[in-house]
Amino acid sequence: MAKIKVATDWLDVCSGCHMSLLDIDERIVTLLEHVELTSSPITDLKHPPAEGVDVGILTGSVSNDDQERVAKMMRERCKILIALGDCGTFGGVCAMRNYFTTEEVLRRGYIETESTVDGKIPKSDEIAHLYDRVKPICEVVKVDLQVPGCPPDADTIWYALTELLAGRMPVFTPDKLRYD
Repeated sequence: MAKIKVATDWLDVCSGCHMSLLDIDERIVTLLEHVELTSSPITDLKHPPAEGVDVGILTGSVSNDDQERVAKMMRERCKILIALGDCGTFGGVCAMRNYFTTEEVLRRGYIETESTVDGKIPKSDEIAHLYDRVKPICEVVKVDLQVPGCPPDADTIWYALTELLAGRMPVFTPDKLRYD
């Protein structure tokens, strides 16, 4: 039987969800018996292959035009798209900047921080354009499965992936959605 192809990427994140994915520990060996990890932010291959994958996993929110491009590419190249973590499912911590204007955010980040000396806001066509509003992934592309948590624990991620491998869409009962 052919392995299920999986690609993963991160958007505006802290990387906690990918750390939680790695926290499945030795179960990752079992997972890799059934899955081919085609690309991820922690491997050399960063983007899903053009021929596509079975499952795409995105973490983080969409805060700029480059992240939107990544989300759209993942959606185009996967059969099932998972939004993993609170930032991916509803904007999470990243969306706290929605209370400020983009100019205020950039000014604070590049000029007003206590450690900044002679700061200036960078401007270049090579730098992603920051959006006025941080969005969850589902506001940018169709998401098939949302796995909340900050980050979701390894057991919840394991459950979601093994249910998909078994051909079932995961159903999250309260015991699978813990916030401790």
